Amino acid sequence: MFERLSDRLSGVFRSFGRGGRLVEENVQGGLREVRLALLEADVNFMVVKDFVERVREQCLGQEMIKGVNPARQVVKIVHGELVALLGGETARLNLQGRQPAVIMLVGLQGSGKTTSAAKIANLLRKQKLRPYLVPADVYRPAAIEQLAVLAKQLDIPSFPSSIDMNPVEIALAAMEKARGEDIQATVLLLDTAGRLHVDETLMEELSAIKAAVSPQEILFVADAMTGQDAVTVAEAFNGRLGLTGVVLTKMDGDARCGAALSIHAVTGTPVKFVGVGEKLSEMDIFHPDRIAGRILGMGDVLTLVEKAQSAINAEEAEALARKMQKATFDLEDFRTQMRRIKKLGSLDGILKMIPGLGGLREKLAEASGAMREKELAHTEAIINSMTMAERCNPDMLNGSRRVRIAGGAGVTVAQVNQMVRQFEQMRRMMKCMMASKAGLTGMANLPHGAMPSTGMIPGFPGMEHALPTGRSSGGNKRKKKERRKKNKR
Repeated sequence: MFERLSDRLSGVFRSFGRGGRLVEENVQGGLREVRLALLEADVNFMVVKDFVERVREQCLGQEMIKGVNPARQVVKIVHGELVALLGGETARLNLQGRQPAVIMLVGLQGSGKTTSAAKIANLLRKQKLRPYLVPADVYRPAAIEQLAVLAKQLDIPSFPSSIDMNPVEIALAAMEKARGEDIQATVLLLDTAGRLHVDETLMEELSAIKAAVSPQEILFVADAMTGQDAVTVAEAFNGRLGLTGVVLTKMDGDARCGAALSIHAVTGTPVKFVGVGEKLSEMDIFHPDRIAGRILGMGDVLTLVEKAQSAINAEEAEALARKMQKATFDLEDFRTQMRRIKKLGSLDGILKMIPGLGGLREKLAEASGAMREKELAHTEAIINSMTMAERCNPDMLNGSRRVRIAGGAGVTVAQVNQMVRQFEQMRRMMKCMMASKAGLTGMANLPHGAMPSTGMIPGFPGMEHALPTGRSSGGNKRKKKERRKKNKR
């Protein structure tokens, strides 16, 4: 969502350093472009005006550091102001006090409250809490059933609401149920009804629920793709309910990012969570400093590391390293690693978090985006069509087995052969890399031209050139010719 703004700002910052120093003339010209970039991103006009003025004062009032590019100093100033604009410190949930703590989710219809309730419950469970999902939307068709299905997918208990019940009755009954010995919930998440627009009936109902259960958190769920409309609606809800936080959904879209940059400044309510995908695991805690870094092209290494730590178990990784070193890494291990990598998100999403790529990220994503995703899907389908014995011992994959696997995966036999060949190449390369502590010695011992061009995972384009495919290299051919000559003699 921040890509357009990030690209635009990168060009603006380069112009600051052309003169070698910061003077009022180039500061004013550069900040004019910053103002336009923010307005085009649908950021609130008054928010933009205040932001640009604060940056201007710091740029003109700051002593320039010798030997440091002026553009970098401007980036540092803008980064600090962006962090402040987004809320400063990371806002955490307040779950102190009585048990269970109550989180009430409010917002307009279609903003993603029900899915967000399930995603937040999933996050809380990872933090060793015991969430309890409560559907209190008795108006939208299948709303109760939707949350029940999501709760079942996550193996999280949910309250058996009914459309015949009053939302206030549901909330009170759920509180009693949550305290029971069979549930013993520490956090209760209340999914309330929405409307197509703010009306008095909706506000009265939400106020009644608030008075009945006294929630510790009232989170406003907003569709980030609606821009300034989300900010306006948040103001109305905040005036009646006293919001404690905001959840921005659909942050993985390509719409403008005005809501994310404006909502805290306008309402004074911090953003606490952002939905970054459709999967129930794709809900992130909102870190203002990390988001500011992404906007300015600095990446977000901390979030990437956290995702990797949650997807990869240290003991399993160590065991896998030993198998790689002994070349006993099999297709079952490979499938497990593929699924873990998929948990990190798309390749484009990972590249966004790596600092310093700049314009290279777009080229990498374009070259390896949809095609690689499709190839990896084919690779997983091929492995899924194998028996456990075949996955653990790829050497037993003879011709008839490969024909059967191709039919089961819906691919050609040639694709199965290619995948197996690439896997063997990757396994040999891993053994060479693991042969030394840093992998450099093993890489140096590889034959000429054996370095991978675009990847070392089967199904990635370019893997077919990663290592010799078993055909004789030039050196091997010469040796064979010499042996033939000796035999003739």
